[in-house]
Amino acid sequence: MKTILKAVALTAAIATVPTAAFAQKAPGAVIVTVDTRRISAECNACKTAATQLQSQAQQLQQFAQGLGQPIQTEADAIQKALAGKAPDAAMQTRIQALQTKQNQANQQLQQREQTLRRNQAYVSQQINDKLRPILTQVMNARGANLVVDRGDVLDASSTLDVTTDVLTQLNTALPSVSTTAPAQAAPASR
Repeated sequence: MKTILKAVALTAAIATVPTAAFAQKAPGAVIVTVDTRRISAECNACKTAATQLQSQAQQLQQFAQGLGQPIQTEADAIQKALAGKAPDAAMQTRIQALQTKQNQANQQLQQREQTLRRNQAYVSQQINDKLRPILTQVMNARGANLVVDRGDVLDASSTLDVTTDVLTQLNTALPSVSTTAPAQAAPASR
């Protein structure tokens, strides 16, 4: 019985302690906004990288066309030679050779597309690696504890926008980026 009374007394004592004693109050939000689209469009390294990546994409497209033209020419010739006839042994060999060329071309294109995507991701990584500390520094300088992308905000005072400060610091800290990602390491064998 005494044990039950002690448990009831303890429960009553805990219930009377204010819950604020158990949890710290979160500080009020001091917010700044940054326009990441503007940073991407205006940062010097970003503009240079975008031009170089566009050039890489155009080279890939030209490479694809260079691979595709002879394959298409051969496919048209085979189609014309068949003209509704069943292929003989020589034609079957020619068809198989064409399929092999198509597969090889597709593999080459996939490798180059992967390289382009890896280069794009590497550019983003380099920019983000420099951008994050700059955002923290600008946030701290403004006494803010939260930064929000301007594109995610319905409306905000222009005095909250720190994009120009961030852009200025990013241009200084990151004059250029590499648009060629380091080669991927070969997977370790077990």
